[in-house]
Amino acid sequence: MSDDRTLGLALSGGGAFSAAHVGVLQVLTERGIRPGIVTGTSSGALVGAAYAAGFEPEAIGRAALGFRWRAIARWSFAPRWGLLDTRTVADAVRSTFGSDPLIEDLPRRFAAVATDLRTRQAVTIDEGPLSVALRSTIAVPGVLPPVRRGAALLADGGIVDNVPVAAARALGASRVIVVRLHAKWENVRMMRTVTRTADLTSDPSVLLIQPEMEGMAQWRMSDLPRLIAEGRRVATEALDAAALREHPDTGGASDPGRVTR
Repeated sequence: MSDDRTLGLALSGGGAFSAAHVGVLQVLTERGIRPGIVTGTSSGALVGAAYAAGFEPEAIGRAALGFRWRAIARWSFAPRWGLLDTRTVADAVRSTFGSDPLIEDLPRRFAAVATDLRTRQAVTIDEGPLSVALRSTIAVPGVLPPVRRGAALLADGGIVDNVPVAAARALGASRVIVVRLHAKWENVRMMRTVTRTADLTSDPSVLLIQPEMEGMAQWRMSDLPRLIAEGRRVATEALDAAALREHPDTGGASDPGRVTR
């Protein structure tokens, strides 16, 4: 089955909460829904990059369950911009792919969203080395150093907008599956959401999936299995509800490639 090049998948950031994205990907794959465009912010970009590179959700899930923060950062002995050094991301990318691939060469269209600290504007990185995009989008100010890219000084995209819907649109998506973390409560003050939930809910071209992470750990790995299960639960509910609204007289039976509401 081929990818749908008009269907986007936007994955928000949220530390370990992004394990919920894995559960969503598992359900989409089981239902034959294959977005051809993937965008991500911060930890959502790490999951999104793996999916855009062609890794199956089960493999991404195994990697998530074995993930430790030292895989993307180590202590910096010259902490000018941040306490940690993210150059280990480049090492991890090369170890996984055998090289540092260009984003434009990935099987699916991909973009990571970062923030230009000089202009305070969102920057969509959809070309160039994958490691540069990932180091940029995860660069939490004060903790991880920003990344210079041309004239821009790039840091975590969540500073400006943690829900990369606009980036998916910019890459050509006419319909977008949005996985928004922190659904009912926002506990990371740094993260901002320019895109309002009400706007996403009322947009017929958007399928909004909102995992609920209350009571789960955001910066520890202890709840990863529960987070993946929560992603599965809420994705199943959202897809079933969308199918029922679209085909109320057939019990929700519909083309699995369609996610319009």
